[in-house]
Amino acid sequence: MKIILTDDVKKIGKKGEVVNVKQGYFRNFILPNNLGVEANKENLAKLNEHLEELKKEEDKNIKEAKENKEKIEKTDVTIKVKAGENGKLFGSITNMDIKKALDKKGIEVDKKKIDKADIDSLGSYEVTIKLYQQISAKLKVNVEAE
Repeated sequence: MKIILTDDVKKIGKKGEVVNVKQGYFRNFILPNNLGVEANKENLAKLNEHLEELKKEEDKNIKEAKENKEKIEKTDVTIKVKAGENGKLFGSITNMDIKKALDKKGIEVDKKKIDKADIDSLGSYEVTIKLYQQISAKLKVNVEAE
């Protein structure tokens, strides 16, 4: 019997997949637990509509991520901090510092997406920002003394 899974089912399949199961398994486990529906014409049509909507949303997110990547890679950020002799910083530059500097430039980024190397002295650094699944941007960060 063909069914459409409405939730992930261990050893059977993932949400949205069309799979074959025995009729008793469907009637006694899948249906009572709302894990799937019968794969008839009506339900398959709804599934195809839903998959098309997900594809459009995915394309939109990829487009936005590419636009943000271009903005970020064209931008240089300068952060002024207190530093001691030999250019050593009092403390270090955090993801939040980089996020605030980007916010001032009008670019919104989640601080958890910033993959920062240890910045503990004056100079120029390149920081990677993960924007979407395989899309990331390189941001040039200049650290200067106050």
